[in-house]
Amino acid sequence: MASVIRGTITSLLSNCSLKNTRFVTQLINANAIQVRNYAARKGTREKAKKKKVKVEVKKVGFIPHNQRGTKAPVIVKRIDDSMKPDPVDNVWFSKYYKWPIYSFESAVQCHRETHHPTVYNNPDSELFVNLELDMRAAKTNRYLDSFTRIVSVPHPFNKENARSVLVICKSPELQRSALEAGATVAGDVELIKNIQNGELNLQDFHFVIAHPDILPELVSLRGIMKRKFPSQKSGTLGLDIQGMVSKFCTGIEYTAKVSQYVQDFGWIFTPVGKLDMDVSHLEANFTALLKDVNSMRPKREGPFITKCCLVSLPSPERLKIDFSQYIDEVRQGEKDENEDADNEQVKDEEQKTSVMTG
Repeated sequence: MASVIRGTITSLLSNCSLKNTRFVTQLINANAIQVRNYAARKGTREKAKKKKVKVEVKKVGFIPHNQRGTKAPVIVKRIDDSMKPDPVDNVWFSKYYKWPIYSFESAVQCHRETHHPTVYNNPDSELFVNLELDMRAAKTNRYLDSFTRIVSVPHPFNKENARSVLVICKSPELQRSALEAGATVAGDVELIKNIQNGELNLQDFHFVIAHPDILPELVSLRGIMKRKFPSQKSGTLGLDIQGMVSKFCTGIEYTAKVSQYVQDFGWIFTPVGKLDMDVSHLEANFTALLKDVNSMRPKREGPFITKCCLVSLPSPERLKIDFSQYIDEVRQGEKDENEDADNEQVKDEEQKTSVMTG
């Protein structure tokens, strides 16, 4: 290859009538001309540009000189007052003494006094429950995520935001019972066609409830419904249409939120009724809420609900409640059910043995 190049260069120089070809030949013999025996790779520059990652420098606001290089303070939302002394008088500083523990009835009575027409003038204000949760999971260094649930209450009350429910089933009797229970719209296969044609907008409904008999026709709407598609896990697919409608229309919807600073701290803030309701009705709704929240407790040692307070806005008072009796009732009920199941198994085994011996 090099000899061919030398011959072509000398021929060109001779044709151009250049007499001083000695210097040129010396350059050729000295390998001054670079010879490549391979082709250059394509796209190397483009690949190098792609490898370069742009580093975005985040702009930080002004930091005082005495705070530079220091770590951010740790935010502690869970307040433990077990080491504080009990208040001696009926007037005390809350940050120096323990919070007093009220019964449910006395706490409701205190909120009724503050919402009297002579004070806040809001006797039908909503009664909220503020629960603090320990979000540690069963495994170490694992924590629960935030969750949203709806619990049916024995004594429903009027809420500010009404919920619209869509019911899809084949039986006309179930459709009639769903409308009587509070459903907004109820229908069968024609309702599915209206959704596919765009005549009925699913965004106008908060929940979609369906009967299992119409599930094969409902599969075609899975892409349109997405998260609203009925399922047994969410409680929107079942045989008891009337019970599901009443639960989603009049039940209490609550969300357990997780702190972004402390992973094991969570809280729930939801209403359980109004102050003008009977105390026994409020307590029944409160018990139903605690049972449902405690059902999400992970399988580990230690309590799941760490603190419970009753709040009624606009009053800033947070009255601490002794909720252990309601949780103990739940555990005792579970123990009784397990004992009954064990007793039934023992009886069945005794009957079998008696039959075998006989």
